[in-house]
Amino acid sequence: MKRILIVKVTSLGDIVETLPVVSDLRRAFPGVQIDWAADAAFADIIRWNPGVDRVLSAPLRKFKKARNWNDLKGIAASIGELRAEKYDVILDIHGVYKSAIIAFIARGRRRFGYLNQDLGERGAAFAYNARFGPRPLTDAWRGMRVSVADALGYRFDDTPDYNICLPALARDLEIPRGAPIAMLFHATSADVKKWPKANWGEVGRWLSERGYAIALPWGTEREREEAQAIAALMPGAIVLPKLSVEECAHWIQASEIVVGTDTGLVHLAHALQRRTVMLFAATSREHFGVNDPGRTVSIGDEGAPPDVPAVLSAIESVMGGPSHAAVRSPQTGAAIR
Repeated sequence: MKRILIVKVTSLGDIVETLPVVSDLRRAFPGVQIDWAADAAFADIIRWNPGVDRVLSAPLRKFKKARNWNDLKGIAASIGELRAEKYDVILDIHGVYKSAIIAFIARGRRRFGYLNQDLGERGAAFAYNARFGPRPLTDAWRGMRVSVADALGYRFDDTPDYNICLPALARDLEIPRGAPIAMLFHATSADVKKWPKANWGEVGRWLSERGYAIALPWGTEREREEAQAIAALMPGAIVLPKLSVEECAHWIQASEIVVGTDTGLVHLAHALQRRTVMLFAATSREHFGVNDPGRTVSIGDEGAPPDVPAVLSAIESVMGGPSHAAVRSPQTGAAIR
């Protein structure tokens, strides 16, 4: 096995949770070249993993929104880059039309995809000449690792290795170094995933009383207004400036605990080995949740958001867990723990 292409196009949380597949493949096939095809919006996150040799990206999401000619040219150029290598194996672990098209265009001897009943979009089946086994009875993130391992005939370590190496920042974020930081990720792309502002206020006050500095990130103007409304409910809370994903990752890394809804940045907190509490209200905790006893816990469920006492209990359950970051110093490359 010399060259492998992973196809996982979007979105932030899914990209983050796919990173352990790279570590699994490197252990199974020492010296293998691993490339990854993804939407340009998430390419930098993949580049944080030094186990990926080449990131092939195209502005698919951007073109869909704006229909810009330059984005179309970028997509066309990415096709040539995609076909520059011939792969022993192409792994479409996304399973929708756009990922299947990428897998089909790429040059490869075997193109693996999910069985029809496990595809996100049934029409994606046209692209494959090999299939993963039936979807295993486990969460989505471990399921990807099981599918790839079974298809290629190797075993993997149950503990996922995200192997994230955050790059040095171009500017100082002025992250406070006194009190421990608690980041509250209240914002989400879907209103049905949100947790009431009053509940965030109760959690923030509880954490403040225990000496935590509360940091509230946001991404859109509406989310900024919501952050300000939540900050007004708790003493001394910081509404952060607008941050890039990379800058937000550094804030997460500097935090002692992260509490947030089922969103990509909270998955990133889990991957960065922060103490993490993930809240579910509209999606399946069993399928999409993260769990690492003593450090990360998911609570609530589809149609059954957690109440404040449940969240406070979850925070207490991870407070006693070990704090050890699996990120590496941008200066030395050594693990920071």
